[in-house]
Amino acid sequence: MNSKSRNGAIPAQAMSFPSQDELEREISEYLSKKYGGRIKVVSQMVFPNQAHEPPRDDSGTGTDTSPPPDFRLRPEDLEAYLDRFVIKQREAKAILATKICTHFNRISYLSKNRHQQKRTVGNIKNNIILIGPTGVGKTFLVKLIAERLGVPFVKGDATKFSETGYVGGDVEDLVRELVQAADGDVERAQHGIIYIDEIDKIASPYHVHGPDVSRAGVQRALLKPMEETEVELKVPHDPVSQMEAIEQYRRSGKRQRRTINTKNILFIVSGAFSGLADIVKRRLARQGMGFGADLGDREEQYWLSQVKPQDLVEYGFENEFIGRLPIIAVLEELTEDDLFAILMNPNCSVIISKKQDFRAYGIDLKFEEEALRALAHQAYKEGTGARALVSVIERALLPFEKRLPSIGADFLVVTRRMVEDPEGELRKIEADPSAPDLSRAYQAKINEEIEEVIEELRGSGGGPCPSELATEERLMMAASLVVMNDMSIEAAVERLAYLISQVKSYQDSFYNRCGIAIRFTEEAVDRIVAQGIEEINSLYAMCEKVCNVLEHGLSLVRERTGRDEFTLDAWCVENPESYVNKLLREAGN
Repeated sequence: MNSKSRNGAIPAQAMSFPSQDELEREISEYLSKKYGGRIKVVSQMVFPNQAHEPPRDDSGTGTDTSPPPDFRLRPEDLEAYLDRFVIKQREAKAILATKICTHFNRISYLSKNRHQQKRTVGNIKNNIILIGPTGVGKTFLVKLIAERLGVPFVKGDATKFSETGYVGGDVEDLVRELVQAADGDVERAQHGIIYIDEIDKIASPYHVHGPDVSRAGVQRALLKPMEETEVELKVPHDPVSQMEAIEQYRRSGKRQRRTINTKNILFIVSGAFSGLADIVKRRLARQGMGFGADLGDREEQYWLSQVKPQDLVEYGFENEFIGRLPIIAVLEELTEDDLFAILMNPNCSVIISKKQDFRAYGIDLKFEEEALRALAHQAYKEGTGARALVSVIERALLPFEKRLPSIGADFLVVTRRMVEDPEGELRKIEADPSAPDLSRAYQAKINEEIEEVIEELRGSGGGPCPSELATEERLMMAASLVVMNDMSIEAAVERLAYLISQVKSYQDSFYNRCGIAIRFTEEAVDRIVAQGIEEINSLYAMCEKVCNVLEHGLSLVRERTGRDEFTLDAWCVENPESYVNKLLREAGN
């Protein structure tokens, strides 16, 4: 029987519908033949629904199978990055940088060499325990690392979780939050970082026996996630998950079980561990008896630096729990000089945040060095480490933040007197907001900061992007961006490089418009970029103005002389009409 129907159509069951790859290839070949060149169809545009729907796994696990990210960062590179933001903590930064880089690079290595995975029995992860008093930067360090690596990151408080979830929440909720932090990308979440603070609060006192949902129970609940387990993404008590499951079943007719595997998720826990130093001291005293050891009176930091897993077990953690945290890093307590160094760091988030608060009112905020010393002294007396910096700065500047927007102030240079007597100094400013001594102090501070940035750029061999800092004017522009807009040096140089590229792109644009080649000298480029350093539209307007004048004038010059290449210096771009008239006069002679 003929496979065709009476109207000549082929029955649907007889057709072999091409796969997605075959369709993409055929369409790409057709477009290439018609329009020339190498054209490739982007599958998201051809199959939009498939690009947004979660991957379907008929095996029921629902996990993604795409390869993990390719991590290549080296420990010393990560440590150098941390040094830019974190004061002190040399040993802790070295441990974190080394073990975290090793963790993620090991994942990349095993994904490319799957035969090596069979040689390893079990999964040994570099889970880390951080020990240190409050305000020394434990959370800040982990956040910086996650940001530098580009991996999803979530933070939880150990005191808010329970073994079964009926008190506070389920520890597996942290894993689900990691998927949310990865924008629903399960594969990315499976290579993320989970940070649990106040872990010392779930240590069980040695005299407590039986189940304890707030302590030993949470430890037991964390055992499997810290090693390897499958965590359900849809949970019975989550109505949103249930609605998604119903919608998925309605569309596909199948029940889909989506999970996330914790094998490659790095767990980092931290706590102040009050009393741990005494446990270490007793152990060392017992070991030193009979050998003439003189332990003497040492600071708590020394004892904590000698901590061993057995000390943490005595502190109240179960052997299995500590066994899943093989890496121990101890952070040092911050001194007054350390707090001052934090405030002096150009990447200090506390100072940057406060400058942004004032800039929201159009006020440029500057700090004198002596003012920062006074703030560090006040913060140290509060005894909460770097956390106190925020409170002392708010206390000193709140009166100015409230009043200055109303009197139209454009700047504020914070002095030591303002820190020690905010209300008194504010009254002086209110009496004469435009006092010459205030303006002189502000301009002097700007000049000082610009010089410091320029020296830093020169000291680093021309800065992070030397080709974009080839002239003195560019050094000044980059430094001004850093000082006046609170940019990092990298961000300032990147913006400068972008503006330079935009100016040079007009050379090609002009040639495409009229077939005449123009080349801006470096000085000319600097002059145009200076127009758009604050506002990109000003740069475009400057380029358009120059090119519009030159397009007609240089075309006339070409008609008279046959010349079709021109080099434009700074005077030419500032006086395009005069430049064209000069060329026309020369062409007429």
